[in-house]
Amino acid sequence: MAASDLVLAMTGASGAPYGVRLLEMLLRAERTVHLVFSPAALQVIEQEMERQLDLANFHLSDLLPSPPSTGHVLHHDYRDFMAGIASGTFLTGGMVICPCSSGTAAAIAHGLSQNLIHRAADVHLKEKRKLILVPRETPMSIVQLRNLTICAEVGAVVMPASPGFYTRPQSLSDAIDFVVGRICDQLGVEHELFKRWSE
Repeated sequence: MAASDLVLAMTGASGAPYGVRLLEMLLRAERTVHLVFSPAALQVIEQEMERQLDLANFHLSDLLPSPPSTGHVLHHDYRDFMAGIASGTFLTGGMVICPCSSGTAAAIAHGLSQNLIHRAADVHLKEKRKLILVPRETPMSIVQLRNLTICAEVGAVVMPASPGFYTRPQSLSDAIDFVVGRICDQLGVEHELFKRWSE
């Protein structure tokens, strides 16, 4: 356990490539990552990336075919409230939910700790630690907007998965890297995923 540990949760919104690329970059940065998937996240990962995960027998290579040799992943079952990240006494450097489904944002906004992802997010809010939500839904209803507003009001950073185009992305990977790079900026994780403004 260290304050440099990071929590990454992936939920059932479209945008699995963002979360997978973020995991890769955090490992390259030699971070310990506490990884949690919602059941719906597995369906999205299979649909969008053609990768199948077994939560009962998780292997990092099933998600990252060529995982970095640096960093460390600790997988937690979404039902495991005995995991360290369910407690405020477990120190971390922040948490990212990427992608963040509307249902997950609603649960966080209203304090419904129905699974480990919700509980860990609640812990980060109450301990005043960095919590980053990466929604990708579009368009958003007023209900979804209000839930995200509540999350922002209580301290979360809401970062819609919106690539910038001033970097002149040449590929889908470039667009993904822009969003992932901006998340890394929020976490204080160094990267060279895109050229910065005026560079």
